Amino acid sequence: MNIAFFLTPKSELIYEMVDSTMRQVLERMEHHGYSAIPLIDNDGKYVGTLTEGDLLWKIKNTPGLSFRNTNKVKVKDIERRKKHEVVTISADINNIIVLARTQNFVPVVDDEGVFIGIIKRSDIIDYCYNLITDEKKIG
Repeated sequence: MNIAFFLTPKSELIYEMVDSTMRQVLERMEHHGYSAIPLIDNDGKYVGTLTEGDLLWKIKNTPGLSFRNTNKVKVKDIERRKKHEVVTISADINNIIVLARTQNFVPVVDDEGVFIGIIKRSDIIDYCYNLITDEKKIG
């Protein structure tokens, strides 16, 4: 099965640029209720995923940093503690299922590394659930 079927395109997503500030990403994540957000560079390439945990560790480990001055910290200067695996649009569905076990979403890039969207864990679970229930109806 082609993974494009599961793709939520970049145009429908919330993501952040690496040149944004910590305050901007905090407010965007809060507004949309996300615990993780894809990061892209000025060329549109996926560079990683920033999580709430990354933000908390940055505050904890930076003397004098509080919410008030998070506008002075660039997203690119925040250490990301977990590497989210990325796939190309030509990836096999089995690879996506394996990654979705440990990631809320799987970032998808084109052959040039340009971010084109994500595949959400919930969409994979729905797909697998439908396969199981369809087999029960047939068998």
